[in-house]
Amino acid sequence: MQEAGALYERVKAEIRARIDSGEWPPQTRVPSENEIVARFGVSRMTAHRALRELASEGLILRIQGRGSFVAPQRHRVGTMGVRNIAEDIRARGGVHRAELVLAQQEICGPDLADALEITLGLPVFHSIVVHHEDEVPIQLEDRFVNPKVAPDYLSQDFTAQTPNAYLTAVAPLSRSEQSIEAVAPQPWECRLLAIGRADPCLLVRRRTWSAEKAATAVRLLHPGTRYRLESSL
Repeated sequence: MQEAGALYERVKAEIRARIDSGEWPPQTRVPSENEIVARFGVSRMTAHRALRELASEGLILRIQGRGSFVAPQRHRVGTMGVRNIAEDIRARGGVHRAELVLAQQEICGPDLADALEITLGLPVFHSIVVHHEDEVPIQLEDRFVNPKVAPDYLSQDFTAQTPNAYLTAVAPLSRSEQSIEAVAPQPWECRLLAIGRADPCLLVRRRTWSAEKAATAVRLLHPGTRYRLESSL
């Protein structure tokens, strides 16, 4: 009887061979755990391990509620400057779709007041948008906006125009600062990005100013298996 290790490696090797040969091009659906169990005569645990490791190696994408798919080339995102994700997606031949999750006015707490350089307790605008490329969610944008900089922010249609595009037009950027870190996603973020709790993510925290007035504080969360952040000087 074959050891479990040899079995899951055999499953991985066959899936990898089909991907490497081009038989399964990017976005091809990969057999589910149940289908692998039936095809290879292995346990569900073995099938799960094979798919999990292929995903961690960047060969497949596991999208909760939809299944596993051959991964496209990992997208490169520049870390220098403030870019419009819709333009980036279109530039590489993809189709962008924005899903507006939240757009409302809130009262800012101490940390947000410091970030936006406004008085504690004043109203701020809050939006959450999930950006999709070819129907795969690739970025969760969680943004707070200073109303003094963009008073009509909440009346915009962010499924037709990204917050970045709108803010660039009404409050041109004068400077920005950002940090990048690896994080574990929160449950609500997993649901919106269709990823698992154990999937690593890259988080960009960014603040921007317009005419030297603090304009936005934003969190940009990217599934680590779908993105690679790069910079050059």
